Amino acid sequence: MELFERNACDLSEMIKNKEISSAELTKSVFDRIKAVEGKVDAYLTLDEENAMKKAAEIDEKLAKGEELSPLAGIPVGIKDNISTKGLRTTCASKMLGNYVPPFNATVMNKLDDIVVTGKLNMDEFAMGSSTENSHFKPTKNPFDTERIPGGSSGGSAAAVAAREAIVTLGSDTGGSIRQPASYCGVVGLKPTYGSVSRYGLVAFASSLDQIGPLGMCVKDVAMVQSAIVGHDKYDATSSYREYPDFAADLKADVKGLRIGIPKEYFGEGIDPFVKQSVMNAVKELEKQGATVKEISLPSTDYALSSYYIISSAEASSNLARFDGVRYGFRAEEYDGLVDMYERTRSEGFGDEVKRRIMLGTFVLSSGFYDAYYKKAKLVQKRIMQEFASQFADVDVIATPTVPSTAFKIGENTDDPLKMYANDVCTVTVNIAGLPAISIPCAYDDKGLPVGMQLIGGKFTEQRLLNTAYAYEQLVGGFKMPEL
Repeated sequence: MELFERNACDLSEMIKNKEISSAELTKSVFDRIKAVEGKVDAYLTLDEENAMKKAAEIDEKLAKGEELSPLAGIPVGIKDNISTKGLRTTCASKMLGNYVPPFNATVMNKLDDIVVTGKLNMDEFAMGSSTENSHFKPTKNPFDTERIPGGSSGGSAAAVAAREAIVTLGSDTGGSIRQPASYCGVVGLKPTYGSVSRYGLVAFASSLDQIGPLGMCVKDVAMVQSAIVGHDKYDATSSYREYPDFAADLKADVKGLRIGIPKEYFGEGIDPFVKQSVMNAVKELEKQGATVKEISLPSTDYALSSYYIISSAEASSNLARFDGVRYGFRAEEYDGLVDMYERTRSEGFGDEVKRRIMLGTFVLSSGFYDAYYKKAKLVQKRIMQEFASQFADVDVIATPTVPSTAFKIGENTDDPLKMYANDVCTVTVNIAGLPAISIPCAYDDKGLPVGMQLIGGKFTEQRLLNTAYAYEQLVGGFKMPEL
């Protein structure tokens, strides 16, 4: 087995025991990138020179007997909306095409002894479900390069699936970690809102955004999650609490676990194969001692509309900072200040970003605020209450991650509403601020992965990870695509 094919947990032990060096592992990953990146297009910026230097530094520290974190020397890819000091961070937008941050996001400071391979492609400013909205290029699904990898963290999921990084970081506003994890057959965790600092994450919708890990197995995801959680004084929404060592506390026991099956997530619009695959996965857990009951989350029907109102409203405010004055792209020709604003934003933003800014500005405008935004916030409160009510009777909720397997590149680009419908199973989690994980549970007749989503109550990541780990132990883990 090549080094790049191994999981982070095994590689961490091998580095610690000096069976391999970080430099050897990093070279193996970059050799893999050179072999397959032309087919996948997961990266926007590669940083091989600095990565090899960092790997050599880690090896030197280990040789001296210094205590380092479990992720020391592991090559990690970073979504391109997470600030990396000295390394270009574009948000896949023309607006930030040459932006090099002068500071690190908090998660990067927490992961200070990883090896950063580079910055991963995404939908522009994290707005999209297919990574086709990137200003630079679309990323391809490693299981079928004519298909999308999902989004907005499409590069993060594709890089793990193609083994162009051992683990990656993504961000999730309405499903942007879980949805591409499902399409690319990897594990993706959206943590509880407030458990991971958002400082240094370029904001899309501040009340919904959350950084989280993607990996080839549950234990890898647990290991990264353990490293990035914790209170941060630079993030006012960061929670004060103690967190367990998620990887060390992993257990594959689901005896007595109560699983809820919400009928609203298995109705019209969900592909029959996807539906059956998730139910088969739940039955496997039931055989191990879990109990299963049907539940109802009636406000789910309004979740998608509420999500796009709330997220677009926040996006229109957050993206007002990109005006051509302080940093980023500025139009070359303009007549006065107002014209400079208009031309800069017209030329610097892509169609999807402009669509959401316009929608957000509309729902916040005088005369429409009460009719749209205020109602969406009321629905958000109702959804939170419904989840809280159900978690009094069940421990975990199981649903499909997305309604179907990955569709072909270009298939839905002319139909924004069809594209938005891909998020129907995931947006409620962000609206309620809950944790959720997507884990591969089947492959269709074309070899395309299907993901099962497990949703938990706030700060129940350990239970979610344990449930996913138990399932993974039953059925086997990651299936590597042929590229």
